[in-house]
Amino acid sequence: MLTSEGHLTYCTNIHAGNDWPDHFASLKENFPLIKNDISPNASMAIGLRLSNEASVALADSQKFEEFKRWLAQEDAYVFTMNGFPYGEFHNTVVKDQVHTPDWTTPERLSYTLRLADILLKLLPEGMDGGISTSPLSYRYWFDTEEAKEKATISATQNIIAVVEHMYKQKLETAKVLHLDIEPEPDGMLETGPEFLNWYNDYLLPLGKKYFSETLNLSDEESEAILKEHVRLCYDVCHFALGYENHSEVVQQLKENGIKIGKFQISAALKASLPEDQKDRASIKAAFAEFNEATYLHQVIAQKNDESLLRYRDLPPALADTNDTDVKEWRAHFHVPIFESNFGLLQSTQSDILEVLKLQEELQLCQHFEVETYTWGVLSPELKLALPSSISRELLWVQPLLDKAF
Repeated sequence: MLTSEGHLTYCTNIHAGNDWPDHFASLKENFPLIKNDISPNASMAIGLRLSNEASVALADSQKFEEFKRWLAQEDAYVFTMNGFPYGEFHNTVVKDQVHTPDWTTPERLSYTLRLADILLKLLPEGMDGGISTSPLSYRYWFDTEEAKEKATISATQNIIAVVEHMYKQKLETAKVLHLDIEPEPDGMLETGPEFLNWYNDYLLPLGKKYFSETLNLSDEESEAILKEHVRLCYDVCHFALGYENHSEVVQQLKENGIKIGKFQISAALKASLPEDQKDRASIKAAFAEFNEATYLHQVIAQKNDESLLRYRDLPPALADTNDTDVKEWRAHFHVPIFESNFGLLQSTQSDILEVLKLQEELQLCQHFEVETYTWGVLSPELKLALPSSISRELLWVQPLLDKAF
């Protein structure tokens, strides 16, 4: 839906299914109910997530036209896509395989190019369109700095191929698409500084060289193309998880002329760890309630000296609860954004409020997507029926984007 700050939707990665019939069936079952709650009298957007298998099917003209007719019937539109999970995202152990195949592979490149072609045809006139994607790869798959360097270069070259494709699409249609890189806990790019360093040290130099050699473009022209078509997907949960200063990240982006392509509005779990061991054990037990086997739930602990201690998943953190040098935990578990307290635990909801205030002041972006994909693994008392749960999140954030602070 259109708010005073831009377009708001929810990410359909919450809906289970790996093939197009399952994707489409979930949309037809859930979206009309959500739209009736949120935007019964105006168009509403869908943050479309397609698996690779579903994207192949939707490339078929007959299936595509059927989907377009359904969108028109429901008064719905698509301005953003989630191209991060390639395969099944529910009902299986995902963990680090959410990055598979990574950006070093032709499979990831082909998948993303296919998404770009689909989005170009779905995108309404007068809008730009974004595809959020993996932060190159999963950092712990590479044992040496040499291997990591090689992977970074290979991944960047594939991303440049997407930029070229989007640039040519713009020349042909005047529509602007952008690839929105999403820093992720334990991703090759995890933090704001890591994203900026990659952008300046790899993407821009390699991109300028490529466009000079293939299209005879100047460095200035090449940089403008790269900055138009490669942006940051600002997942609020991920930046809050790393205790990042949102104002500083935004300022550094502006200083470097790099755009935010999409805000993913999401929240993590957090709690202060008291010195008393009995109280600390209670906090441990509360976090343990969120220990499920589908996704990685990295924990980033802040020590008394403000330094950070990282755990690759929740179980290793739970085994280290007695470290009295740690004063706070934040866990990568996308919890409902409308709740700030979960018993003994809290959420990083205040980070959402801070980021949206920055948006109101600086007009950073026009794409907003609520992304709570963990409804299926939440305890029953934290959720309603899925459409009602999604509606509740959108109804919480909509007034904030309409400047009703």
